[in-house]
Amino acid sequence: MIPVSAIACQDTCAPEVTWQTILQQAVTDPVELCERLAIRPEDRPSLLAACEQFALRVPEPYLARIEPGNPRDPLLLQVLPQVAELQEYPGFTSDPLDERNHNPLPGLVHKYDSRVLLVSTSLCAIHCRYCFRREFPYQDNRNSRQDWQEALSYIGQRIEVNEVILSGGDPMSLPDRQLAWLAGQVASIPHVARLRIHTRLPVVIPQRITQECLGWLTSTRLQTVVVLHSNHPNEIDGDVTAAIQRLRQAGITVLNQSVLLAGINDEASTLASLSEKLFAAGCLPYYLHALDPVRGSRHFALADDQAIALHKALQARLPGFLVPRLVRELPGQPAKTWLA
Repeated sequence: MIPVSAIACQDTCAPEVTWQTILQQAVTDPVELCERLAIRPEDRPSLLAACEQFALRVPEPYLARIEPGNPRDPLLLQVLPQVAELQEYPGFTSDPLDERNHNPLPGLVHKYDSRVLLVSTSLCAIHCRYCFRREFPYQDNRNSRQDWQEALSYIGQRIEVNEVILSGGDPMSLPDRQLAWLAGQVASIPHVARLRIHTRLPVVIPQRITQECLGWLTSTRLQTVVVLHSNHPNEIDGDVTAAIQRLRQAGITVLNQSVLLAGINDEASTLASLSEKLFAAGCLPYYLHALDPVRGSRHFALADDQAIALHKALQARLPGFLVPRLVRELPGQPAKTWLA
């Protein structure tokens, strides 16, 4: 286990404490997590049962930001399994965005005309309990380099596709050499103009943004966009700020999307603070998502009228460029649906 005090920016880490080591040594035992944070779980059997359905995973840099002894810490609530996950609710399903019907090839999801998403890996650095892909059939979407050629050929045959999104799992959990190869293959398709990477790694393991990483992100002709996922201002510390600034200094556009979560960020003051901290670090707020109704996440949901009122309060606090768009993704629609 890596002592939290030993975790610093990549440029100053001891050679053995790499982002890969931090990723591999993430906490996966819920009992250990509770003991580390001096928290007594209310229902240990249900906690373990919830982990059987969707495993726990918390890396050390993120764990270091959670307040010990506080069972309502907003970062802890995003990662700690709860009894409520075991309850079934109408409308909360294993595939809330109907991705299985937009998965024409292994590793490829095509929901919107001009954008194609590549499911590059099933691995994430952290398991968010509200994840809409917690039951995604990753076993049917694993690709070797040879297999990827079929997906790349699919993109090459559709000139309306001008943007490729790397998602997962978290694409940044893959080795840089593999990502460099995939980025290069995408760049070889003439009508693709942008490469977008959806990742939580710079937030939960900011050591991930190394010179090698910046190298492949900037090595092609493509305009590169990194979309982070941060939900609470307590997630943005000095190391995360430094990682974002390294991306920005390399000429990469950095955006953030959040999920609106009951009990975590459902106050205007919290969301305003998040926008301010992100922008100070060099990241522009992008989307505020209504919760995707994935099975096991009902306890995070807010009613639409609550979400709209919250968004209006946020507009009153912030300049327009710091107010993320409040949206919901609805299956079969040609774009995100704006709620406000």
